[in-house]
Amino acid sequence: MEWVNSLFILQVLGTIFGVAQVLLARKNNINNYLFGITSILISIWVHFQSKLYGDILLYLYYLIMSIYGWIYWKFGKNNQPAPISYSTKKEHLIAASIVIISFISIFYWLKNYTDSDVPYWDSITSAFAWAGMWLMAKRKIENWVYLNISNIIMIPLLIYKELYIYAGLTAFLFIVAISGYIEWRKMIKNKAQYDS
Repeated sequence: MEWVNSLFILQVLGTIFGVAQVLLARKNNINNYLFGITSILISIWVHFQSKLYGDILLYLYYLIMSIYGWIYWKFGKNNQPAPISYSTKKEHLIAASIVIISFISIFYWLKNYTDSDVPYWDSITSAFAWAGMWLMAKRKIENWVYLNISNIIMIPLLIYKELYIYAGLTAFLFIVAISGYIEWRKMIKNKAQYDS
């Protein structure tokens, strides 16, 4: 059958690993990074075939941040696991700066040096996802907000590119990110009650 091709199979595999990753992240389980790295490597190939170059940069960044996040979650500061927390003012500024700088940089690169037919949309989704992944690696609850801004823009972009499985995965990730935010907020609240 025509629809059963290597790109389709890779989307299915990437989706399975991506779902496992986000469900484990929602539960604050460090093993989410192992599934995430596998999903990232598959996704790089799929997005290369679809000429979504901004997303390839994003996935390479995800790969670096996943390695960093796994180390930070495991060892934190002073060899103590990092707790879930709200972002400080400085971290909010850093996240906003990541969005602005990465959007401008990725858009310029896509517009001038690639054959991308969606440079604006590819850049904006990537920019919010870059900031969200940085916040996730730092175990900051706001990561879910940034990632969901990226998700809501990415869904129609993936449909436009006929990557229907990834569009479905992104819609699923949007829902899980909402529940992840709620779950992490409960964890922060419970820890605050326990500590007081």
